[in-house]
Formats: sequence, structure tokens, C-alpha cells
Amino acid sequence: MTRVPESSFPGRWWRMLPDGRMQCDLCPRECRLHDGQRGLCFVRMREGERMLLTTYGRSSGFCIDPIEKKPLNHFFPGSSVLSFGTAGCNLACKFCQNWDISKSREMDTLMDAASPEAIAQAAVAAGAQSVAFTYNDPVIFAEYAMDTADACRARGVKTVAVTAGYVSPEPRREFFARMDAANVDLKAFTDDFYVKLTGARLGPVLDTLRYVKHETDCWLEITTLLIPGRNDGDDELDALTRWVAGELGRDVPLHFSAFHPDWKMSDVGPTPKGTLVRARDIGLRNGLRYVYTGNVHDLAGGTTACPACDTPVIARDGYRILAYALDDDGCCRACGTPLPGRYGRFTGAFGPRRVPVRLAAA
Repeated sequence: MTRVPESSFPGRWWRMLPDGRMQCDLCPRECRLHDGQRGLCFVRMREGERMLLTTYGRSSGFCIDPIEKKPLNHFFPGSSVLSFGTAGCNLACKFCQNWDISKSREMDTLMDAASPEAIAQAAVAAGAQSVAFTYNDPVIFAEYAMDTADACRARGVKTVAVTAGYVSPEPRREFFARMDAANVDLKAFTDDFYVKLTGARLGPVLDTLRYVKHETDCWLEITTLLIPGRNDGDDELDALTRWVAGELGRDVPLHFSAFHPDWKMSDVGPTPKGTLVRARDIGLRNGLRYVYTGNVHDLAGGTTACPACDTPVIARDGYRILAYALDDDGCCRACGTPLPGRYGRFTGAFGPRRVPVRLAAA
């Protein structure tokens, strides 16, 4: 008999099918489960005629990070964020950079237990401006993330989703209604890449991007990990950046990040800095105002410039902010032009530190 983990919590977004199977409607995979079976994400499980989220209240660890690590460059720059994830994932990326967490099939890796209220209180105590659901995709632990977001909002703490955006319309609506910011991982711009290297499809991700940008108040940024020979060709980068500019708008920040060999693609070399610079140039030529490079030292690729007077208003090297020239409302101090994003009083940057935090169960 399948053992039900102690951390199980009633899951939502499912229906019974005429053949007796249960269909999970959380994401486009629509896993159809017999009693005792788990979905591809591994953390959603059928028990009788109910769905369980087996990782509610359990985390792979908590850390205080710079917000730039999510990466978010236009969301309270320089602030700190309490980051955590659980286990499992609803994609099967062969290049996963957090495979030890997202591919985990061992609930024993979830060492830290914390209620939504405890997480919100820990963020306040640590002086973190926001809480980030990250490391693995928060879509698969949506109930836990949403309850935590509600607890955070009650205490004035912002919430951030770092996600691949592979989610169905109904849960997507409820999930992003509770998020203040999101970085959506647009892994490539061909369906062939998604099918072969992630086991998913491109279309639902594009739908999520459109939805977040045009139907919510959630601040949106995008990251594309460039993998040599897989998604870094000029034609694909041209198509991707033209789509972002045309469908989402020129002010949506786009991060091109460097791949390093990992998981099932350890035979592919790391992304050269020149590839990221080329991708950034293509994006800028196609009208995007804010295109960044990540996982490399690149002052130009990390700096935010005023769209009106071209003054460098935030100079960055990695997760370090070297100079800051915006007022409390996010306007350029040189010419007064407002920059898109979410801003407040800047009193100094948290910097590139990563501070582990242990939470007591509550």
C-alpha cells in the first residue's frame, strides 16, 4: 500500500473521469491517476477520491538572497528576499540547474518544516522585502505558495514566483493574483526544443506570459538560459525578442543567462560570454529597452539605463549594485523619467550574500 506522507494537504484542480481515473488539472500535462499514483511532478498524489499535495509545509531550505538573483532587476533593486522551494517539478529539463531539488524523489530532502505564517514572520524578522518561491517550480506547490502569499500580504511582505509558467488557466489565474512579481523562464522559442529537452510544449508558456503581462498587476521579467547549439542561434533569438517586444511590450526586462554543464547535459560546454552579448544586442536592435546578461561578469549587460536620457541609473556587476540614480518613485534623477518596475527608497544594496535561515515549525 502506498504510504501517504505526513505533510500531505488536500490538493485542488482535479476531476474524476468516466473511466475511474482522476485527472489533475493543475498544468497542461493533465496527468490521469489511478489510486495511489503520483503525477509526473511527483508531489501531487491521488488517494481514493481526493488529490493530495505531499509537500505542503515542507521545504528544501530557506535562504536570504539578493533580489537580483531571482533574477529581478526592476523589482525593489538592492532588496533582500527570503527564498525557498520544495521538491519535484512538472517539467523534465535535461539541463536542470537545480536537479538535486526539482528531480528529487526523496521526501527526506525536505528538512525544513514551516507554516505559511512562520515564513511570513521570518521574512519580517530578517528584514526581507519579499518572499520568493523558487529552486523548483512553485506551480506544483501552488496551494502552499498561495497560502504563504496571503500570510505575507497580511504583513506587508511582497511575493515573487520564479517559474517556468507551465500551468493551466484556472490555477494560473488564482496563483498570479497573489504574486507581486514573477520571473518566467522562457526556455527557448521552438516547440521542438520544449518537447525534446523539457518534455513540455511552448504554447502554454507563451499563454502564461501574455496572461501575466496583460491580465494581472504582477510585475513580469523573463529569463532565457542560452545553451550552446540548442537555442542560441541568431534566427531563434531574433524571433524570441521580436515576440517579446510585440506581444508583451518593449519594457519587459529580458535576461539572457549562461548555461553550465549539469544534470543530463554535462557533455555540453558552458555558454561563452560572447553569446550572451550577441543575444543582448539582438534584443536591443528589436526594440527591447531592458536586456540583461546573467551568470557572467558584464557591466554593460547588468546596467539599467534611462530610456529618455541614457543615464546609467543602476550599474550592476553580477549581484552587486555599484551605482544607483533613481528617486524613491523610480524616476531618473537626471531627467525625471519614470522607469518601469516597482521601486521604493534605496538605502543600500543587500549585495551578493546568501544567508541560510532555519525556521521552526509553526
